Amino acid sequence: MDTIAAIATAAVPAAVGIVRLSGENTPFVLDAVFTPASGLPMSQQPPRRMVYGAVRDAQGRVIDHALAVRFSAEHSYTGESGAEIHCHGSPVVLNETLAAAFAAGARQAKAGEFTKRAFLHGKMDLTEAEAVVDLVDAETAEAARNAAGQVDGALRRLAERSYDALLDIASRFYAVVDYPDEDIAYASPAEVEATLAETEAALADLLATYARGRFVKSGVATAIVGAPNAGKSSLLNRLVGYDRAIVTDIAGTTRDTVEESAIVGGIRLRLIDTAGLRDTDDAVERLGVERSRKAIESADLILALIDGSRPETPEDAETLALAKASGKPCLLLRTKRDLGGGGDGIAVSSVTGEGFDALESAVAALFPTPQAGTLLTNARQADAVRRALTAVRAALDALRGGVTPDVVLTEVEAASNALGELTGRTAREDMVSRIFERFCVGK
Repeated sequence: MDTIAAIATAAVPAAVGIVRLSGENTPFVLDAVFTPASGLPMSQQPPRRMVYGAVRDAQGRVIDHALAVRFSAEHSYTGESGAEIHCHGSPVVLNETLAAAFAAGARQAKAGEFTKRAFLHGKMDLTEAEAVVDLVDAETAEAARNAAGQVDGALRRLAERSYDALLDIASRFYAVVDYPDEDIAYASPAEVEATLAETEAALADLLATYARGRFVKSGVATAIVGAPNAGKSSLLNRLVGYDRAIVTDIAGTTRDTVEESAIVGGIRLRLIDTAGLRDTDDAVERLGVERSRKAIESADLILALIDGSRPETPEDAETLALAKASGKPCLLLRTKRDLGGGGDGIAVSSVTGEGFDALESAVAALFPTPQAGTLLTNARQADAVRRALTAVRAALDALRGGVTPDVVLTEVEAASNALGELTGRTAREDMVSRIFERFCVGK
């Protein structure tokens, strides 16, 4: 493969910036670009050891005084000879260093090409590779922990247990068919059924993690609903930490949905501040109310607000009825606690912050943290597991229906192929390319 190079850090001034290299000719390129202070060329330096020296351009002029490290293929990220040059973080310095690498024979790395090479060289499977993107994009500690667990192979190990069980069924079947004269014991229908039933349960449990994984990765769509002046915009502002929405004593100020994200109880909530729910003759406000109803329909969580400083109104009753009818998880918040009042639900004050600890605890309880690394986090993974589960169930139905073993085997192989797509064992080239196109350059 070509030797590739890319800037692996953000294109903004920083204390340190990194240029990465990978490919067969990395030692040659590194020797041309970097001169160790000791005089011993980098290609002869021990691997995995930081070396101080000078970065030089194609004319031999010093670009920067920096550190460099090289990696042998067996101990590199990509599975091939690699290196990193740790420069001062000036974008100019980094671009000049990259240009010097190009002049020495490297080419610009494509998006995700370093990780794609790691996959192609067997250093990681597809779930681990996708987790690299999730780790870079993580917006909560839970998202980072789950991604780190997947990079470490937690999801792969779960999938491989089911894959190996299915492979054992198929291999024993083929062994009996292909070598009829050998004394090979074919698994009894009862043994096969037990294995398939266990695999079905494991895959069903794994598929069920997708909803939680989606929340971890993308956040929980959360509709803040209530009557006009119930304190919805004040709650949003308190949660996000600044005045995102306009707050006044005039009812109907919010006439459209306002969206913002906040970490609440360790969970990323995609907050939607909606127009107050009430009958109105104002055409613009009426459109806002209709959008509020749609926000409730599409939300994963509803925060239903009632002004706790006054008696309940018909609009409050409508708020609770809509939230209950949605069937979505819902938290009832009694707002304006600093002005008195109370009742069932969580009493909060957006002015003093009272009750927000209880709100955080309630949100965390609704979305408990599973074992790190065991969540399906994207539609591709969920689709592969769903197809595997469907095939396993079809194999069980065929087995219990007394059909010929070859029908059972066909479904077992379909399930194996679907799980192979999850980890990359049976992944098509076009699918692999689409996965790595989502990566940034230098990763």
